[in-house]
Amino acid sequence: MAKEQLEVLNALDVAKTQMYHFTAIVVAGMGFFTDAYDLFCISLVTKLLGRIYYHRDGATKPGTLPPNVSAAVNGVAFCGTLAGQLFFGWLGDKLGRKKVYGMTLMLMVLCSIASGLSFGHTPKGVMTTLCFFRFWLGFGIGGDYPLSATIMSEYANKKTRGAFIAAVFAMQGFGILCGGMVAIIISALFKAGYPAPAYQVNASASTVPEADLAWRLIVMFGALPAGLTYYWRMKMPETARYTALVAKNAKQAASDMSRVLQVEIEAEQEKVEKLAQEKGNDFGLFTIQFLRRHGLHLLGTTSTWFLLDIAFYSQNLFQKDIFSAIGWIPPPETMNAMEEVYKIARAQTLIALCSTVPGYWFTVVFIDKIGRFAIQLMGFFFMTTFMFALAIPYDHWTHKDNRIGFVIMYSLTFFFANFGPNATTFVVPAEIFPARLRSTCHGISAAAGKAGAMVGAFGFLYAAQSNDPKKTDAGYPPGIGVRKSLIVLGFINFFGMLFTLLVPESKGKSLEEMSKENEGEA
Repeated sequence: MAKEQLEVLNALDVAKTQMYHFTAIVVAGMGFFTDAYDLFCISLVTKLLGRIYYHRDGATKPGTLPPNVSAAVNGVAFCGTLAGQLFFGWLGDKLGRKKVYGMTLMLMVLCSIASGLSFGHTPKGVMTTLCFFRFWLGFGIGGDYPLSATIMSEYANKKTRGAFIAAVFAMQGFGILCGGMVAIIISALFKAGYPAPAYQVNASASTVPEADLAWRLIVMFGALPAGLTYYWRMKMPETARYTALVAKNAKQAASDMSRVLQVEIEAEQEKVEKLAQEKGNDFGLFTIQFLRRHGLHLLGTTSTWFLLDIAFYSQNLFQKDIFSAIGWIPPPETMNAMEEVYKIARAQTLIALCSTVPGYWFTVVFIDKIGRFAIQLMGFFFMTTFMFALAIPYDHWTHKDNRIGFVIMYSLTFFFANFGPNATTFVVPAEIFPARLRSTCHGISAAAGKAGAMVGAFGFLYAAQSNDPKKTDAGYPPGIGVRKSLIVLGFINFFGMLFTLLVPESKGKSLEEMSKENEGEA
């Protein structure tokens, strides 16, 4: 049987949209801006790293990162992110959201700078230190996922909660866009300041020594936005739901929210203690009670995020390879090193501007109108449709006259990923689990997503290679080709649509109503 809602939580649920909501979006969102920048900026400089550290005299093509090195550089941050999501998600429920929030941000700032300072006299030394710091960078980024989502969900009112959580996640789009723009500016400046011939004209002179500084500046820029928001993160009070329902301190929760909402709120310590004693309100993660109430929900959030990230990250990290395959980016030997970075960044920025960023904000606008379930189902459906539309007539898209059509179709898959499951898989786990397990369950769901990202990052790198051994990149075994890889991604999106049926709709409901936190054993 449902119990009466605490006044402090009811005040949050019915609060009008105020300045503190927007402050929370910006403070939490800048973490996500940094997350996206740091995770995706590496794809802009991997070809440059190959030219600088793996150049071979007399080779007809510029140097490329060996398969194992490329997989490590692209994927090691995901390994760190997965570990960070599990660890900091658990810690956020144990120590509180606010305490852990500062730790993750400082880790991101320090490791962004350290990644750019990667030292060593040999290619192996530089790549090893880069991978080491990117692992710990990912570890900090991982903590940001469950904490940002949980903090925003626990601060928001129930009418616009979905839009607020989605707005935090939408900052990821601006992070991807900023990564491309920073790479464009830095590569343009270096290209103008240090002119160099194309690789096929003069191989050794095509990569100027100063290029080693360019990639480091691109990587280190990610520390700036995170550092600027540290002070504001530390000023945010702990969420009332954690303080009242987990820490059992109703007086502190009422005091914090009275200051934030600028209204008088009664503490109701007796009601908090009574709720704490209710049988059925204290089950842990590894219990039959949790399995009965939330087992299918957790399966739904983990499986859909896992499947989504296989497709999303393989597309995002290897845009440059697909653009090269259809001829949208010229062959690498016809460009110098900085020109190649410029062309890759320009293509990625265009995709982000036309599809990634608008997709996120369409979700923000519509999520509280049409609901999480409908957006996620629609997103997976259209991702499946457009992926097959790209893959089945793939030879048609490789012709020069059809490039624009390919880019439009490819952009639409990104648009519906972001106006779809890429946003909703982040929002829903922050709404449907009990407060004492909310950060942990979000961390588990997000970690499943990063496991999918690793499958996408490592798998697509090998799978997309040509099945003709003469046409593969140096050091790679023959794969199944881009066309068949896209077909596989189409089927993955289809399964995402099926698993969405396990995810409940949380539109317009309070967090306690969704998690059945105030229903005891009923």
